[in-house]
Amino acid sequence: MTDKRQFLHFNFKKDISIYLLWALVILFFAITVVYPLFCLALTPTAHDFFAVLTSKVWHTAILNTALECICSTTLSVATGYIFAYAVVRGQIPLAKFFGAIPILHLVTPPFVGGLSFILLLGRRGFITSTILGLDISLYGFWGLLIAQVFCFFPIAYLICSQTLKGINPSFEQAARGMGASRARIFLTITLPLSLPGILSAALFIAVSVLSDFGNPMIVAGRFKVLAVEIYTQLTGWTNAGTSAVLGLILVIPSIILFIFQNRLVKKEAGKTATIGGKGQGLPQKKSSIITKIFLTIFCALVSLAVLAQFAALVAGAFQKLWGIKTDFTTEHIKSIFNYIPELRNSILFALAASLLSVFVSSLTSYLVQRTALPAKRFLDVVSQLAAAIPGSLFGLAFSLAANKLNFRNSPTMIVIAIAIGFMPFSYRILTSSFVQIKNTLDDGASSLGAGKLKILTSILIPISTEGIFSAFIYNFVRGVGTMSAVIFLVSFKTPLTSLKILNLAEEGFWGKAASLSLVLTLLTFAVLGLGKLLLKIRRTSWKIKSGSN
Repeated sequence: MTDKRQFLHFNFKKDISIYLLWALVILFFAITVVYPLFCLALTPTAHDFFAVLTSKVWHTAILNTALECICSTTLSVATGYIFAYAVVRGQIPLAKFFGAIPILHLVTPPFVGGLSFILLLGRRGFITSTILGLDISLYGFWGLLIAQVFCFFPIAYLICSQTLKGINPSFEQAARGMGASRARIFLTITLPLSLPGILSAALFIAVSVLSDFGNPMIVAGRFKVLAVEIYTQLTGWTNAGTSAVLGLILVIPSIILFIFQNRLVKKEAGKTATIGGKGQGLPQKKSSIITKIFLTIFCALVSLAVLAQFAALVAGAFQKLWGIKTDFTTEHIKSIFNYIPELRNSILFALAASLLSVFVSSLTSYLVQRTALPAKRFLDVVSQLAAAIPGSLFGLAFSLAANKLNFRNSPTMIVIAIAIGFMPFSYRILTSSFVQIKNTLDDGASSLGAGKLKILTSILIPISTEGIFSAFIYNFVRGVGTMSAVIFLVSFKTPLTSLKILNLAEEGFWGKAASLSLVLTLLTFAVLGLGKLLLKIRRTSWKIKSGSN
């Protein structure tokens, strides 16, 4: 019914611009998503599949990847959920301070965790060597597990904290009134109602772990995983067929996770639809002293570990030779001027990709949610497809497609790869924002003669400023430090900071790697601060205009 009403509101002459944008969006996704995946599927031969499926080396890599994904995802989600529960419902001291720690870590480049891990827990690490005096190496599975848990738990915290805030306290109060213990209330009410958030966090983290390139490259050592082997086979052995087969194997669990999570969340939506309402403002029952102590210690230890990573970067940037010559020096910081092209490219490419991602996501969300144009299902699926495809696989597919088209513009390919890779987050945020805006606003503007494009630019986008800003910042922060999606696309003319840091770390130049990571992190925070300032100015201007009207 809604679609028919929306269709009747279309006037071809007045809305021809939206028809053109609809065609351009479909063409964009066809070229940047569908065609690359089609090229990837056609690359391997039967011999490549046979070689991979019968080789013990690849069997080991597949099992390693599965083990790493299961363990890292489980511990990351558990850490994030406990941390979120402590901050949102635990009534612990310094809750605001602890709540800022995961957010701080989330807006840092993702490879920082792997580099900090080496500085703290490597063979010459500050903790393992300087403090404990141990000559051990945590390279391999355990090192990778620790690095990835601290890298990805902030995602679980962010999602789970929003879920916990939305749970109506009246359910728990009713259970307490019936004599249920705190533990029983948590296990039978709070935890089940948190399931959608936990599942959503598990999806994001599982796919992120599968596609993670920086941490395994720096920390994993001889513990082979598919994300790294995809790169190694193509660049080290120029074996595109084997690389493509490994990528296709890697995408299978990602798609299964994606479908499984979507179905479960829809199933649970009906059960949790009573969240919210009049009871939302009821006070929560105070936690027991033992629970508070446990949660406070837990948050303190996790926060200390996160802050230690930043401290390691600062210390590493100003030490002559990490773990050996600890004399203060500024030579590593001065060497930053040698990497201006890398820093410039990383910032500019991430900014361009963020703008492109938000622009396409806004159009797609509008076309899917507010119009009755054809191919809505296609647009909805293809805009979220990157969430089920590991970045290294998509980077490989994009590289193969560019070669077939003889397209050699590296900056354009990098920007598009980053934009597509993080578009699912933008699309979901903007879809949520548009759904919350009543259709009567569209109807009112349309009755006054406004076209579809005018409604989008003058009503929906201004009202959705908060969501657009969140999507832009997320895309920028993740884009600045991305490795897996662009590892196949860089050239000598388009160096990136993240890959330069990886090369410096592999070659043992820890001081330069730490200083470059520190500067990139500070630049990221500077852009984030500037964005918040512009958003604040925008809000003030909006309030002034609203007041004057």
